[in-house]
Amino acid sequence: MIVITRYSVPEADSVAFQTDAATAVDVLSRRPGFRGHRIGRAADDPTLWTVVTEWDGAGYYRRALSDFDVKVQAVPLLSRAIDEPTAFEILAGGDL
Repeated sequence: MIVITRYSVPEADSVAFQTDAATAVDVLSRRPGFRGHRIGRAADDPTLWTVVTEWDGAGYYRRALSDFDVKVQAVPLLSRAIDEPTAFEILAGGDL
């Protein structure tokens, strides 16, 4: 499964956001079921960012969110995400 969180970040806060996102991904990457991540910014709107993580399944992601270190280091960033669905089941794929 993939988790896509989007963020509206003022340009003046972009460096701090990148630091916060890297910290969140680092702590999430230590949890079982984590496969990888990407951090990106919209080409046409430098205030729109995304953090994409991939997991072995929804259960792994949900259990990761329950971890103490994740609650302390990642959930503060995740709670600032735009309020929309974030977890997606992968139905088809190919090489990146």
